Amino acid sequence: MPSGNQAVPSTFSFESVQDVTVVEFCPFDSSAGLIAYGGENRVSLGMCLFQEESEHSHLPVLQFQHITDFHHGTTVHSIAWSPKTNIQHLPYSFQFCTAGDDRKLRYFVSDGRDSSSVTVLEGHLSYINDCIIEPVSGLDVASVSDDHTCRLWDLETGKEKTCIPLGSSGVSVKWNPSEPNKLMVAEKNGIVRFYDLLSQQPIMSLSAGQVPLISADWSKTNALKVGAVAKDDWLIWDMSKSSLPEVADQAHSVNGVCKFRWSNVHDNLFATTGRPGNHINVYHLEHRKIPVSCVMQTGGGLSWHPSLPVCATGGGNKVHLWFLEV
Repeated sequence: MPSGNQAVPSTFSFESVQDVTVVEFCPFDSSAGLIAYGGENRVSLGMCLFQEESEHSHLPVLQFQHITDFHHGTTVHSIAWSPKTNIQHLPYSFQFCTAGDDRKLRYFVSDGRDSSSVTVLEGHLSYINDCIIEPVSGLDVASVSDDHTCRLWDLETGKEKTCIPLGSSGVSVKWNPSEPNKLMVAEKNGIVRFYDLLSQQPIMSLSAGQVPLISADWSKTNALKVGAVAKDDWLIWDMSKSSLPEVADQAHSVNGVCKFRWSNVHDNLFATTGRPGNHINVYHLEHRKIPVSCVMQTGGGLSWHPSLPVCATGGGNKVHLWFLEV
């Protein structure tokens, strides 16, 4: 693997009809390969099938199939997949939630062809920074906003269930399938809190020690690990040891960080994005080399395949994917 900041072109890419600002692989193994990507006014669904490596290359071969598009009416900022998504048998069901620039959440249910419905969830008073659907039952969605709240919504009724006041803007909200009764909420003021959803009370907190905290993620391969980007650094916590970061290093240029996401298959592998443009770095904690460093003029989003070391982000009117050899 190359080290330092040597540019690594994407292993695969496929085109979108608009510039891509958000990308999200479906995180469930039963729907592995499903990907949603969005931009100014639409959400698109596709399927990424990775065939076995060819005789000429040790890399797999990508077969991409576009499934359908949804009119969104406003810029898509965040996409969250539901565990109710089904591509195992007919009728197929694609279920996901989006956060738009208009302070609204939209819950889409579609068979990918003729039948689809959209439920609009309204109540946030400012920009919504992140949303996540409960990964076991798929009955609730959580969202965080610049209005200093984290809100839980009932997806069957479209009604707000809970509003948790925050000390500053909420920037990330995460569920972990291994602990569905806990919710992680990261705030711009550098605090990451875990809430017991039964009591709706915070049960522990982590401190970044620097602001602004921009994005955080809770590792699915090791539920004791939390990662984030704040100011221009990436930060990693081991919750069994301390409420302060165990390790940190510079991620991007000054005040340029955007996203932090853990790999779903390796607990030492993670990625960050930052400015200027859309600059992606992928890191491996054990050897501290940067296996991927690539800059695109525009784009956004950051996601990992649920069962392969494949990372995706948007660049212009394309979705770019990197296959990592780990």
